[in-house]
Amino acid sequence: MTTDEQTSSLKKYRVLIFAIAVAILVVGAILIAVAIIQSQAVTAQEPEKVNALANSDNECVVCHKRTTPGIVEQYGHSTMAGAEVLCEDCHEVDADYPGASEHEGTYVLNSPSSAMCDSCHVSEVAQFKSSRHALPAYVAYAGATVLTPEQLDEYGAVPEGSFNPDRSRNALYHLEGEAITKFACEDCHNIGKPAADGSTGQCSKCHLRHEFSLEQVRKPETCNHCHIGPDHPQWEIYQESAHGIAYATGGDEWNWDAEPGTLTVSDLPAATCATCHMSGFGGAGTTHDTGDRLTWYLFAPISERRPAWQDNATRMQSVCSECHNENFIKTFYTDADAAVEAVNAWVAESNEIVQPLKDNGLLTAEPFDETIDFTYFNLWHHWGRTAKFGVWMQGPDYVQWHGAYEILHDLAELREMAAEKLEAAGIAPSAE
Repeated sequence: MTTDEQTSSLKKYRVLIFAIAVAILVVGAILIAVAIIQSQAVTAQEPEKVNALANSDNECVVCHKRTTPGIVEQYGHSTMAGAEVLCEDCHEVDADYPGASEHEGTYVLNSPSSAMCDSCHVSEVAQFKSSRHALPAYVAYAGATVLTPEQLDEYGAVPEGSFNPDRSRNALYHLEGEAITKFACEDCHNIGKPAADGSTGQCSKCHLRHEFSLEQVRKPETCNHCHIGPDHPQWEIYQESAHGIAYATGGDEWNWDAEPGTLTVSDLPAATCATCHMSGFGGAGTTHDTGDRLTWYLFAPISERRPAWQDNATRMQSVCSECHNENFIKTFYTDADAAVEAVNAWVAESNEIVQPLKDNGLLTAEPFDETIDFTYFNLWHHWGRTAKFGVWMQGPDYVQWHGAYEILHDLAELREMAAEKLEAAGIAPSAE
């Protein structure tokens, strides 16, 4: 190779190296710019949480940073800590306050009652006390005889309290015994348990301490803690519904921390439990009365309309109308009402099958000591309620195979069991 050729090759090599270097710099600059833009977008969507207690010299905070640091960390990120609500504001009480215990030279409630919440959240507590989550939930396992006269009046003022549906669940509670029910019935139904100070309910059953996050309380997993299983499978039904699918596939991008009363379809593009039953959405205002928008007592053996059900329906339909048109909503309500009546008819038929046994003393006085007791109970308490919930929450499998099919199966078994008992007693079955 000549000197000129070597020189030319060297120049070409240098140009190539320079071009590669420039390309690397350009690509690097682009990647850095994209990273900055993405970082800014994430920061805009997810502002960094500020720990309001990071530099606190409050005695409770200083001590509990050593003994229960997780609680302090949670509360430090809460809006209440940000609003300068102190630990003492919720926990500290007078020495003679019901349920108070001595603690570090003062007296506290280990678990603040709803009376503490009521000092700031007056409307929310009043709405809660008017709901099924309040005393009706507690009475469902404990009975009403444990209530004070004032609590009885409060219970009777709640629609579910005045309706007073079948209380056979009390029998199961006592049959199973406290060793079991403490971790079963009570864990959920104590949401309405009276406190030592006479106030009703446990707000922390939904608003988990100590962060009191809007996102946590709005997400359907919170309701899943209790609304699950064969007698009230709202969580399972929601998961298979169109609303639940939308949440499962897109919920990570929803605006869970929007200010109360400001929610729109831009924040939550599909319904959640809270959207339908509690959140301020569409023309419905925020409420802690979970029955405020319901038209039926769906949990009852034979469902009846709620008082002022038309007003309730108007509020619920204003939520629905944010996504659905008027024809869809009217048709859905008409069809769902008809389905409730169909389930009611099946439960009424089960009562007719069992009635001759009651009339002729062929059932024992003790509850749940014969197979027929369980079949009769399951028909309405498990499958009847599940079918009705499935209808209104749009879960077809729970209307059909976990609902209607099981009802028909139990009706067939009840007919056979009733006929056997009547035949054994020498009583001819009814001609009807």
